Amino acid sequence: MGPKQRSRFFAAFIAICCAFLVFGLFQHPVLMSGKSYSGPFLPLSEQEKDISHKLHNHVFLLADEIGERNIWQPARLDAAAEYIENVWQEQGFFVKRQEYEARGVKSANLIIEIKGISLPDQIIIVGAHYDSVLGSPGANDNGSGVASLLEISRLLKGETFDRTVRFVAFTNEEPPFFLHKNMGSRIYASQSRARNENIVGMLSLETMGFYSEAPGSQSYPFPFSFFYPDTANFIGFVGNIRSRHLVKLCLAAFRQTTRFPAEGTAAPGWITGIGWSDHWSFWREGYRAIMVTDTAFFRYEPYHSRHDTAEKIDYNRLARVTSGLADVVVELANTGALR
Repeated sequence: MGPKQRSRFFAAFIAICCAFLVFGLFQHPVLMSGKSYSGPFLPLSEQEKDISHKLHNHVFLLADEIGERNIWQPARLDAAAEYIENVWQEQGFFVKRQEYEARGVKSANLIIEIKGISLPDQIIIVGAHYDSVLGSPGANDNGSGVASLLEISRLLKGETFDRTVRFVAFTNEEPPFFLHKNMGSRIYASQSRARNENIVGMLSLETMGFYSEAPGSQSYPFPFSFFYPDTANFIGFVGNIRSRHLVKLCLAAFRQTTRFPAEGTAAPGWITGIGWSDHWSFWREGYRAIMVTDTAFFRYEPYHSRHDTAEKIDYNRLARVTSGLADVVVELANTGALR
């Protein structure tokens, strides 16, 4: 084969690979259910105003009062866990602690649940990590996710569901534990698999509180910008290919009930950002899991910095998202076929 033939061969090979890549990546995003809300941000209901106020209190306590919380600040990590435990107990839940040691530091996942009536062995997990990265107070990452978790559990307390709904506050999601065996969610998911628990869907609430209406405020890893808006005013539902049905169910339920922009994608887990939270741990155990996110550093400049403080969060928009997610959980807990 001569130089020209080799050049043509490699050009054709690259073109074919790109075609398969585009098809593999984007056949699922473009087929997501329903249409995203595109109108103005509407005034909050009285219930949403109350949610907004409570979200602010949670984030302010975690980020501005407790501050950086991780294994290098173990007393603060414990204080965050104690706060979450106290809130859940005040809501009327029994809190279970799943304790383990990580680099010699006592760590704990916190778990509550609403037992299902007709399908109790089928479990929906809603989770968020409460630690913050080294050097950051972690208001958006992930005080916003924890605050939403606490408010969803409050909204659903006293409800009855077909399936069991379990809420989990995970520890040690951030480095040096990220994608490591001592990641809190990794401990939880692996023990769930060892117990042969039938987790039929998991939602990871991750970095959910920053929004902007400015054009060009949203970026993406290549080549997602060809398919999604450049304005950072939406919440994202993100999963791997195996979890695409769960992405579609959640996105459809959110769009049907909530007047707030929402986008969804199901793409290979190795794509930048797709697996960057606790849902990854559940993928590792063969469970279907997704992340609910504002897309973190693709729009949020203070990401993983000392500037990630409570006043950066848009609590009104986070309140609407939280209310919508409560409806999503209700749908998942009662819907017919999760596969």
